[in-house]
Amino acid sequence: MSYGTRTAFTGPESDLTESEEEITIWDSKGGSLPQQRLEVETLHDTSKRWFALRVKSRCEKVVAVIAENKGFEEFLPLYQARRRWSDRLKSIELPLFPGYVFCRLDPQHRLPLLTIPGVLHFVGIGRIPIPIEDAQITAIQTAVRSGLLMEPWPFLEVGQQIRLEEGPLAGLGGILVADTSKRQRVVVSVTLLKRSIAVAIERQWAKPMDVAGRSLAGKRSQTESSLERD
Repeated sequence: MSYGTRTAFTGPESDLTESEEEITIWDSKGGSLPQQRLEVETLHDTSKRWFALRVKSRCEKVVAVIAENKGFEEFLPLYQARRRWSDRLKSIELPLFPGYVFCRLDPQHRLPLLTIPGVLHFVGIGRIPIPIEDAQITAIQTAVRSGLLMEPWPFLEVGQQIRLEEGPLAGLGGILVADTSKRQRVVVSVTLLKRSIAVAIERQWAKPMDVAGRSLAGKRSQTESSLERD
């Protein structure tokens, strides 16, 4: 038997005109899915949000692979780290957020993820998962795709807010910091996890912002002064 579409009639009492006839979609098992239901499911997909899975140490990559194989959209940001092995240095990939894997899903369908070996729980309040802001995940994805030097960083809640207007991270916002080598970095945070990452930037890429996210271009500030120092 082949499956496809057909016109479904509701009986002689139906007041549907020919142009208003309901179209029924036949699924692969021979069942039918009314068009209205399909439209609801399509709209429901837009409600998917990003959540953080707490996983056992060193299980991040395995959990991410299994989650993807189960059909979930996962995100495991990695960075290159150098570790000494006996008499040589080796470059290895490590999670930017150790112990966490990000997944985008409808939380009502989270059970298959909780059955993955190594998964502890969703980050949230009690048993209720709390979503992560899409903008924060997008910022981290942009940083990872840039190919710039990055590493985990202590969580920052306050500091000079900046926006990058040049380079591969143009449009990204964050907090400006400088390390002991005077290298400028932009710190991007995941507030729910109280974790941050730092991405190395060129000083001319950054423009200071006020607390409302407005550019301070044209106004002298400590940040501008620090960006101009050698």
